[in-house]
Amino acid sequence: MEPNFAALRKEFPVLERKTYLNSGSYCALANDVKASIEAYMEDRLAVGANWDVWITKNEAVRALTAQLLGAAPDEIAVTASVSAGLNALASSLDFTGKRNKVVISDFEFPTNAQIWHAQEPRGAQVVHVARDATGYIPAEKFAAAIDENTQLVAITHVCFRNGAKLEIPEIVRIARAKGAMVLLDCYQAVGSMDINVKKLDVDFAVGGMLKYLLGTAGIGFMYVRDSFTKSLLPTNSGWFAQADIGAMDITGNHPHPSARRFEAGTPAVVNCYASEAGLKFLLGVGTQNIEKRNQALTRSCMERLVEIGWPSVTPTPDSRRGATVCVPSRDAGALSKELMSRDIVTSHRDANLRASFHFYNNEADIESLIAAMKDLRGAFSPR
Repeated sequence: MEPNFAALRKEFPVLERKTYLNSGSYCALANDVKASIEAYMEDRLAVGANWDVWITKNEAVRALTAQLLGAAPDEIAVTASVSAGLNALASSLDFTGKRNKVVISDFEFPTNAQIWHAQEPRGAQVVHVARDATGYIPAEKFAAAIDENTQLVAITHVCFRNGAKLEIPEIVRIARAKGAMVLLDCYQAVGSMDINVKKLDVDFAVGGMLKYLLGTAGIGFMYVRDSFTKSLLPTNSGWFAQADIGAMDITGNHPHPSARRFEAGTPAVVNCYASEAGLKFLLGVGTQNIEKRNQALTRSCMERLVEIGWPSVTPTPDSRRGATVCVPSRDAGALSKELMSRDIVTSHRDANLRASFHFYNNEADIESLIAAMKDLRGAFSPR
């Protein structure tokens, strides 16, 4: 049964005042998430340091993230950010042998490129897979880059620059044939579509709570396939990565046997409150329902852009598109600012305006955007 999206929309007060199309940067704030942050403040005033409750919140985020991804809780590290998770993972890998290559794409967010380039002094060879003449990166381009020297294929699910979705199952198949591990950066995808890490057969997956997961900044996750939770030993560590966080042992490093060994220090407590609420809300709606709705909304937006003579650069097929529609502009920053003055919240990357949809958006939001874009076409469309 399809959710009542009109009723769900009322749980996001900003939508009463703004056409909010910026979930790919930061989600709209739900009433439940706001209430969870207020509950944390009440706990602080009433109790002060409430560590017993705070630890349960951290574990709740772990369990809900596992449910979201189709993984086990012991395969989830709750991290301060994607960068924190990737750095812990990178510290556990050896680049001194034959398998020293890391394959990334030209669609990556800076974090998932910079951290692997930072391993070059340790022996890593980072290879970029470039886009083709159409601006997309088909799976066959990865086949030319992945070989027997490849240790890791680290790829984004959806590109933050143009909204393009990579052919993850086929890329994983290519990597498996060469014996390489696969890391999926699903930050621009998770929560906007249905993702099952087991079905995708990836070894690692990273993301954060502030975009489509309805939470807040300062907290992320890393999925680590069970077979790697004991065999990989990160040298980036901390007391919450230990087997017994209560031991306060300063005589050695005793990593947890689960993915928790990829964590570090004190959890971001208030962010756990917000993320727990956001994940519960999202799972209640259902990611399959959300994916279907986002595909319909982005498709409708792209069709309307064509009608006004200002087409997007985002791939048209549903299978090659995330929840973001990117529109080229001669001055994307100024265009985004002008839209903001009209209470339409977007963002911009490179020379593209980004309109990022979520289940709480509707056709009226699309029409507000299209009316403004039509009016601004002369000043901001590509020359």
